[in-house]
Amino acid sequence: MKFSIFLNPQIPGSGWASEENAKAKRPIGRDVESYQKLLDEVREIAVHADQIGFDALMMTEHHFHSEGFEFSVNPLMFLTDLAARTERILLAPLGLVLPAWDPIRAAEDVALLDHFSKGRLRLGVARGYQARWANVLGQRWHAAAARSDGSKSDDRNFDVFGEVLKIMKMAWENDTLRYKSDVLDYEVPNPYSGIEGWPAQEWTRTFGAPGEIDENGVIQSVSVCPKPYQSPHPELWQPFTVSDRSVVRAAQEGILPWMFTPNPDEHAAKAKLYQEESARQGKDYKLGEHTGILKIVGMADTREEAIATYGKGMQKDFASFFGPFGYLEVLRKKEDDSHKPISPEKGDFKRMNEVEMALLGTPDDVKRGIQRMLDRMPDLEWFGLFMQGQQGVLPLDTVKRNLEMFATKVIPEFQD
Repeated sequence: MKFSIFLNPQIPGSGWASEENAKAKRPIGRDVESYQKLLDEVREIAVHADQIGFDALMMTEHHFHSEGFEFSVNPLMFLTDLAARTERILLAPLGLVLPAWDPIRAAEDVALLDHFSKGRLRLGVARGYQARWANVLGQRWHAAAARSDGSKSDDRNFDVFGEVLKIMKMAWENDTLRYKSDVLDYEVPNPYSGIEGWPAQEWTRTFGAPGEIDENGVIQSVSVCPKPYQSPHPELWQPFTVSDRSVVRAAQEGILPWMFTPNPDEHAAKAKLYQEESARQGKDYKLGEHTGILKIVGMADTREEAIATYGKGMQKDFASFFGPFGYLEVLRKKEDDSHKPISPEKGDFKRMNEVEMALLGTPDDVKRGIQRMLDRMPDLEWFGLFMQGQQGVLPLDTVKRNLEMFATKVIPEFQD
């Protein structure tokens, strides 16, 4: 098994743990000094994770977070900075929200980071679930945030995601790109009949990609440069793959799904669905192979100390921020009323432990939690530490100590 950390960068001094400071600097997301502190913390965590043996570092994409939470505006740029400071750790936007991007611009930027890191990039792709920004940045494609409810709007997001990814793959895999998309109302070249009046006709005809320009000097295709460092492109990942149709499409597209289903039985069921659909695509994975799972992990010398250190702050932030987006559903138990939503009061660390969304305790407690997953999925490929409620909330030394305990006391038990 391989191990990753997943950061939702949080500006230090924001959120409930520093309520007065966050209010005093409102909006703290535009406070320059506070953002510099975030950069310093994330850089130090990345270098530390690289040195102590984690296999990958993942970071999400979100915008307009004036509150200072989930503050990785452009993960490709952020990870470019970290690529220059680290040596071996894989770097993964988890994920790039495709309905908010131009497909060719995204393909270029991904290829650049793949070169900067010399193949240490793993590309997470996502649909985007936060309407505040996804609706704004996705307006060119008439795409709103994913709702995972089967609505017309959700279907549109699903279709746009697939089409943007298709064009990106075409741009990576072919020396020239000529394509007309009815899904996006997008033409390459534009107009699709060809771009006339290109002054450097002879230069392009001599040195450019074959087929870019025709005998009449009209541009008939474009060459998206550079091609990725990895061939044909970085391995694709997808975060929070919970809905069945997203799991199925991940298998169809060869995407490695990262799942946030807390109960080991539920995760095993999703992994089985992925395995079966992958087999239909000609890829015979063992159960758990080519999949990952995310869990909150907090360790100390005693279980009581771990709960005291990580429990309360994690609980309030998670319930207050993620709860309204529906993420409290991951805390549902069989005995809960299926007709009632999970209330924020139930979003405490005790229930997180009970449903195994969080593994809080000693290193032995965490190892037992991981083993319960491996008992159901012996070939689980990736385990990710979801750093919610840690960076930006706890002292940096505490965050680093948690990672170090995991790297020295847990990873050696399960490492390939």
